[in-house]
Amino acid sequence: MTGTTKRRTARSDEGATIDLPHDRITVQRFRQAFPRARWSDRLNAWFVPGRTAESRIGRWLAETEAEADRFADEKGRDAFAFEPIESRYLEAAPAALQIRTPYSRTAINEIREIPYARWDADRRLWTVPYRSFGELRQRWPVIEGAAEASEPQVRRARREAIKGTVEEAASKARARERRRKRYPAPVDDAPPLQRAIGTHVGVIFFTGTDGEMADTTTIEAFYFPAAKGEEYVWMSWRTGTLEELVGTWPARAPPEPHERLRGWWMPTLDELRMARRDARSRKANRKRKDKSPDERSEDHP
Repeated sequence: MTGTTKRRTARSDEGATIDLPHDRITVQRFRQAFPRARWSDRLNAWFVPGRTAESRIGRWLAETEAEADRFADEKGRDAFAFEPIESRYLEAAPAALQIRTPYSRTAINEIREIPYARWDADRRLWTVPYRSFGELRQRWPVIEGAAEASEPQVRRARREAIKGTVEEAASKARARERRRKRYPAPVDDAPPLQRAIGTHVGVIFFTGTDGEMADTTTIEAFYFPAAKGEEYVWMSWRTGTLEELVGTWPARAPPEPHERLRGWWMPTLDELRMARRDARSRKANRKRKDKSPDERSEDHP
């Protein structure tokens, strides 16, 4: 039984019930731990009598899950020892695998998909438990490739390679447009103000409009294909704070094609996760800037 197994527990005046997976070994261990437990056809669950039944079940579940995690970690550790990943971006620590790469949105998106991967803000690295080694191995080629492409010297070489080209001019034009903090919205279907909205430039908060009409050429060059016959107005926007983004509920489903066509939608969980990460980084940067030179030197020995 793993930590992702679905269960249901309920309390009555005389005990508590629990759903277990249809696994003979798990049920056998449960019966050993709770010899007074009985199957209830009416409740369609196992019933454990006693006023402390709920807390005892909770402790048993926690111990069982911890044991399963330890076993899975040992299997993953053995798999890594048999066929390790040799990379300057990966370190095998006793408790978990540690990933430290240059900033890369592609690498981050891949790591986020690995079960139980966690960002360690203090050490500025990702930790992945050995139980997730199989998933990490599958995603590692993309992670490592994205990290190598994000190395400072590689990025500088790319910038040098496009100097004076049409590609460089287009890149600078996109940066100038983004700094204007404006976004086109249909005149008759504008997004709500001061709430998290998904767009083609990320999750943003619209603050208002001065009524300036947006031209189709600019829309299609920097934002999205404009709908034929549709009129758009420029709207100003800002990035959200971490607190605002954490308090935003994600949409239950990805945006529909017509929502992408109009240019805005309710943000998905993946979009909010990326926006929260960016907001967390901005918040940390502000804290570092607010520190005195002596305090900053202590952070970076």
